[in-house]
Parts: sequence; structure tokens; C-alpha cells
Amino acid sequence: MPANRKLGRPTAHRNAMLRGMVTLLLENGQIETTLTRAKEVRSMAEKMITLGKKNTLASRRAALAYITKEDVVTKLFSEIAPTYENRQGGYTRILKTGPRRGDAAEMAIVLLVKDEAPAPVVEEKPAKKTRKTTKKAAEAAPVEE
Repeated sequence: MPANRKLGRPTAHRNAMLRGMVTLLLENGQIETTLTRAKEVRSMAEKMITLGKKNTLASRRAALAYITKEDVVTKLFSEIAPTYENRQGGYTRILKTGPRRGDAAEMAIVLLVKDEAPAPVVEEKPAKKTRKTTKKAAEAAPVEE
């Protein structure tokens, strides 16, 4: 387990819960949960994506041992991991959404980061027109009569 968060559950229950949440995250692309659970899910999901990037038989078997659905493992190795081929970590993002209504627990959304397109190139503004440039332009332009 990445951190020492026990999440108020026995070890077996905690591990089963995290396995299920990681599976749902990889299947749906995002999940909503409490902030402390989100931090645990993030680290395990990033480890699974790193396994997917290796794309070996051993890494596939390790992912199958943790993720609870075989079709999610197939999706991880064929669709998700290749999109992060040039990225060195940081595959997930946690967005805080505020307190939960019932018990005021801090809620968060964990989502897979989509690679954004490169920032658009800002075009240079044309030079300001001054009196001199307008006079020159008027002189250079042929006058039609």
C-alpha cells in the first residue's frame, strides 16, 4: 500500500475497495469519492498505467492480479497506456468538489488526464499605424480616377 492511510477498514476490505475503485476509474475515466480515498486510488491507478506502458506478459499478469475485470485490463493495455507513452507519470488528476452534504466529508473527483494539444501559437499583432506610415502608404498607392 502506498501510504499509511487505513481508511477506517480492515486490510482485506481496504484492499478490495481500492481494487474496485481503480477498476472503475480505468473503466469509466473518472470517479467521485472522498479526498483521502482519491489519493490512495491515484497512486494505485498510476502504478497500473505504468504496468500497461511496459506491455510485457509479466506486467499484464500483474495488472490482472490487481484489476478485477479482464476487459478493463485489455482496455488498459490497448487504449489507455499508449496514450501516455511520452508522459513520465501524472496520469491522473484530483479535483476537489467540496464537502458532502450528509457528513461534510471532503469530496473529490479522480480523472484520467487527457493529453492536451500543444498551446496555440499566438500571432504577432500588426504594427501600429502612425501618421508617417499612412502618408507613405497613400503616396505609394496608385490613385485611380
